[in-house]
Order: sequence, then C-alpha cells, then structure tokens
Amino acid sequence: MLLDKNHPKITISRQAELMNIARSTVYYQPQVNLEDLRLMNVIDEIYTEFPCYGKRRMSAELQRRGYEVGKQKARTLMQTMGLEAIYPKPRTSIPHPENKIFPYLLRGLDIVRPNQVWGTDITYIRLLGGWAYLVAFLDWYSRYVVSWQLSNTMESDFCIEALERGLMNSKPEIINSDQGSQFTSHSFTGTLAGSGIKISMDGRGRCMDNIFTERLWRSLKQEEVYLKEYRGLGEAHSGISEYFERYNHRRLHQSLNYQTPSEVYNPLKS
Repeated sequence: MLLDKNHPKITISRQAELMNIARSTVYYQPQVNLEDLRLMNVIDEIYTEFPCYGKRRMSAELQRRGYEVGKQKARTLMQTMGLEAIYPKPRTSIPHPENKIFPYLLRGLDIVRPNQVWGTDITYIRLLGGWAYLVAFLDWYSRYVVSWQLSNTMESDFCIEALERGLMNSKPEIINSDQGSQFTSHSFTGTLAGSGIKISMDGRGRCMDNIFTERLWRSLKQEEVYLKEYRGLGEAHSGISEYFERYNHRRLHQSLNYQTPSEVYNPLKS
C-alpha cells in the first residue's frame, strides 16, 4: 500500500494520519547512496543481534562479512540510523543546553499495573531504496504497544504525534525514554508535563533501562521486517500494523503466563 497523491477525496496529509505516518515527512525523500543503504541494512541486522557493538566491533564484524568498512564509516552510518552501543560508558556528548535531561525514576520500582510506566524508543526500519524510523510507546507491565508512528526523518514531530495518539486512549504515570533529542525537546517534554506525566530518562548507553522496548524491536524485526521488502512507507505501515495487531492480541508471552499483552493490559475488553 502506497500513498496516493492523486486520490480524489483523501488528502495526502489525511492519508498519512490514517496510516500512522508523520505528516511532516510525507514529501521528504532521503538522499540514498545505494552502497550505504546496503551497509545500513547489514548493520541493522548485526545491531539487532548484538546491540552492545560500537563502531569498532561493528567495523570488525562488517569486515568479517566481506565489507571493507572502517571505524569512522561504521560510526557515521550508525549515527545516521540513530544507533548507539548500549553498554555503560563515559559520557562523551553534551546535550543541547536548552534541553533538560531528567533523572531515571525506575530503579527499584515495582511495575505492578497497566499504565504505571510506558517506555518509548526509536528504531531504524529498512525500505527498498531508503529507510524510515519507527517510534513506539510500550506499556511495561503488559508489553502492550499503546501507540506507534513511522517517519522518514528523525525530527521530534512524529514522536509527539504518536504520544498524542496514545494519550487519547489512556495516560501513564511515568514515561521512560533515552536522552535523544526527540525526547528531550521542549515540545515533547512539555506535552508530558502538561498532561501530568512524570518523565524518566535512561542513563546514556544503558540498554537495561529500557529493556522491554529493545526486546520489542528484536521481535518485530526478526518476525516481520527482515522477512519483507517494503517498497515505501505505505507498505511498511501495513506490515508493521498487522504485526502489532498480532503482537498485542494473539502473540503469547511466557513472561505474562502465556497471555497476550491485550489480555493483561485491558482484560475486560479482551
């Protein structure tokens, strides 16, 4: 399914809204170097399996697979994809001085009910001839995907659109994210504060602070994305939408005593 720019009744903006595609990125086309795109897709598979890999080990792994990629090239591509090795390490970058970094609130906290904590993160989604980014909001107690959105840029707008869509149905007590600029922006944190939601942020490079979302990305990619060749955002939306429908309502989780996320998140409606 692709966006129809000539549809007689539904505007491109409305089509994007219906398909969970960020409206601000409908007409944006990333500049694609086909060799870089091929390398990014390989990096995505490596990173999904080994998220602790930084530029050095990513470069070494690529070379083992026959790609002559140095450390700096690996670093550049990983930055384009929004990837960072997720192991504890010294803080090497300084956030924008206008963007406040919030403390991590979940250490030692027992997660005992739905909508107590939502986690959010962004991941790279490969397309045929390009790429996109996916943001999702995940209820930690039930593993239920509350809301999600696709975009072909890393601007914060699509994260805010996904957040607002999620808040139309329910509201968490806490939302946890990493320290990416999308989640530290005034517009994102302001939306949370205005809704009375507490803001929690991971320590830099600490995957265990947002482990449930990392597991979601692995499941999505291994069970859906890597099995398909999406031609564009429309096809990616269709495939991911069908996957999240199965994930929420049909996929049993051992950690949930072999129930589905929807049965735990909203048992009265399941």
